[in-house]
Amino acid sequence: MKAHGDQYSLTADSARAVITAVGAGIRQLSVDGIDLTPGYRADVVRPYYAGAVLMPWPNRVRDGRWSLDGEPQRLDITEPEHGNALHGLLCFTAYQPVAQTDSSITLAATVFPQHGYPFTLATTVRYTLVGDGLQVTHSVTNTGSRPAPVAIGAHPFLCIGDVPAADLTLTVRADTHIDVDDRLNPVGSGPVSDGNWDLRAGRRVADLDLDDSWTDLHIVDGGSTHTLRAPDGRTVSLWADEQFGYVHVFTTRRYPTADGLGTAVAIEPMTAPADALNSGRGTRWVAPSRSE
Repeated sequence: MKAHGDQYSLTADSARAVITAVGAGIRQLSVDGIDLTPGYRADVVRPYYAGAVLMPWPNRVRDGRWSLDGEPQRLDITEPEHGNALHGLLCFTAYQPVAQTDSSITLAATVFPQHGYPFTLATTVRYTLVGDGLQVTHSVTNTGSRPAPVAIGAHPFLCIGDVPAADLTLTVRADTHIDVDDRLNPVGSGPVSDGNWDLRAGRRVADLDLDDSWTDLHIVDGGSTHTLRAPDGRTVSLWADEQFGYVHVFTTRRYPTADGLGTAVAIEPMTAPADALNSGRGTRWVAPSRSE
């Protein structure tokens, strides 16, 4: 069974990656033989949105409800335990390849008008192996007749070989934490120095239980960097350019591994926070025939 559609293997020097058609997901990534993502089996449903593109919104929309020009919109509820619409509309869509080399692939998918989102978008994501990792570039074109609200995210889990994720130290370089209610929807924000959300100096993953977002990211040379560090000093980092003004971190103790369930960490870049269709924060309104 191919639970993720076609899969595309990329190679470049010592870097290797496997990208799935479904959700344009990063299934495997390694450099110098060291896994940088925990991966998952090809014949099972992808766990926890691992590696998927989140489009045209990341994270949650409260109750799946928002308003467009005064007209109520109702998205399908895809997180029934919290009553939210979660992670956009393409996570289980099979993208199509439009360009490919040994070390890169560009995949395309269309967002068609549907419940609560009456817009048409042509989207692409390009994965390119570079010397020390994987470079990812997103694009979206509004092929409809009215401006469309768009935000982009991704859901990569990161690791460092066989180092237990619980033993890694997580650093999130951000000054503001987004506070949420018991349904994980935003209710405010505050400086990390006022509470337990300060990860700027790093904290051990074993001590963290996170499904949380940050903003006011530290921008250096046009982007922000967030890192996992092993006890021996090795690191893996997620870098996102300044258009991604938010980062979400999700930890789980139930990620499927060859030895059973284990700890895993996702570091998710986002151009907008949860419930952005209602708040407007970070949302881009893409005009007809325009691209972002």
